Amino acid sequence: MRKLDLQQERARITGFIREYLKSAGFARVIFGLSGGVDSAVCAALAVEALGKENVIAAIMPYRTSQPESLADAGLLAGILGIEHHVIDITPMANAYFTTYEPEADKLRIGNWLARTRMCVLFDLSVKHRALVMGTSNRTELMVGYVTQFGDAACAFEPIGHLYKTEVWELAKLLDIPEKIINKTPTADFWAGQTDEADLGLTYPVLDEILYALTELDVNVDASENLEHPAELYRKVERMITASAFKRRLPPVLEN
Repeated sequence: MRKLDLQQERARITGFIREYLKSAGFARVIFGLSGGVDSAVCAALAVEALGKENVIAAIMPYRTSQPESLADAGLLAGILGIEHHVIDITPMANAYFTTYEPEADKLRIGNWLARTRMCVLFDLSVKHRALVMGTSNRTELMVGYVTQFGDAACAFEPIGHLYKTEVWELAKLLDIPEKIINKTPTADFWAGQTDEADLGLTYPVLDEILYALTELDVNVDASENLEHPAELYRKVERMITASAFKRRLPPVLEN
């Protein structure tokens, strides 16, 4: 894996946040605070870049969300001293499925929850005249572990270039509470869900493979010194290819 100067990266990201908002004509950001490490790191960096008075968090639990997630989100918002609003998305999310699609499976419901949260964020962005900040990391974006027009919908991604393992390291530097850093990553769409179970790989292994494939241009078939079984590399290659459409703007025909 690559070795980052985390202090330098911290300064680079906060500078990016300030400059991007200035270029877009905004002074404030709004984002979804989940209680997980990614949104916690983004929150801390935004406060450093803009001041706590210019950072707004929306905490948006659903009826199946873990109580710990709500508590950890509130804890971080309190530590940072940022404006935050708790908005229970259960009534609005359930309205569609109860009325029209009662047989929807977990995947569809999870995607709907992600898109409902982003609808709330974009509405509040108008109310508060604040730019919507994303909280996805490079690992999730590269393998498509995001919902298109859900958590992947935002104005900018301050940690979109960092692998998940790098986000954990940066979180330590930013003094994010250990309970948030050490908790099992989950999208929290249903009870017992975890990121690594969904992905079929641990984040450390996935990050090493992604780094090898996307930055070292490792040829799986030609290399004899792979750190992990070749089939895992091929699995990740398939994930990258299958999710490529999520990382592109909608194509249009040229005149």
